[in-house]
Amino acid sequence: MDDCRKTTAYLLVISGVVIITVAEILKGRGLYFFRIFFTPIVWTGYVLLLDGFNYLRRGESLIITDTVNFLFMIPISIGLWYLFEFYNLFLNNWHYINLPENRAIRYFGYFWSFATIWPAILETYSLFKGFGLFSKVKVKPYKLTSKTFWILVIIGAIFEILPFVFPNRYWAPTIWTGFILLLDPINYRLKLPSLFGRWETGEMGALWRLFLSGLTCGFFWEFWNFWAGAKWKYTIPYFGDIKLFEMPIVGFLGFLPFAVEVFTLYIFVGWLFKKFLGIEGITYRL
Repeated sequence: MDDCRKTTAYLLVISGVVIITVAEILKGRGLYFFRIFFTPIVWTGYVLLLDGFNYLRRGESLIITDTVNFLFMIPISIGLWYLFEFYNLFLNNWHYINLPENRAIRYFGYFWSFATIWPAILETYSLFKGFGLFSKVKVKPYKLTSKTFWILVIIGAIFEILPFVFPNRYWAPTIWTGFILLLDPINYRLKLPSLFGRWETGEMGALWRLFLSGLTCGFFWEFWNFWAGAKWKYTIPYFGDIKLFEMPIVGFLGFLPFAVEVFTLYIFVGWLFKKFLGIEGITYRL
């Protein structure tokens, strides 16, 4: 292990712990900056902490050994989350409160927060992969047929179109699953990393690691959001009064497929960058 990179990894771990700890303390003391930007601050610390630990554990990480990919991941994360914000205009499943009145400061907070979403999920996945979680999960190999491919793509497309045609709060499950059905088969056909590609080999531990990554990040998103000054609240119609933090309990199930969508969307967008802009290296290995 390269000494310089190892030192960097230790610095990332220490920085992550310090950032999260200081944010907790100063937010608790009521400092405006830490109350308003608490969410992006702690998630920055989370990403740095996990990246350093992942390198020390596996000898590779997004920031240290795949830096260009990580730098592209930041604006991609912002753009892809705005895709879900656009859908929320038709679903109205969440809204933000206590935001800065100054528009520039408010959007700075948006961009900073959204920039941490994709790195957080994928760093968490790398953590679980480094520990070998679910590595022994095997299923009967399955090769995606042309008929099944088109069925899944059509269903996925319908799922993502429905909220535009019939806007209401009950379409949340279609949003959190539609991109998986639509894009993972396409990624498979394009010979990109995909869950169907893993299924073809009978190895499906990756799916469970993604599920656990989504649930883990979901817990911390809601935990830290609960104590934040500027925060989001939910108007989910399914058992909305039974909550853990601000999230109705049933809503935590959405974090499982969301993590899969994080992966499938990122792989597909990476292909688009390569295909139309000639930019390579935007990808992620399960």
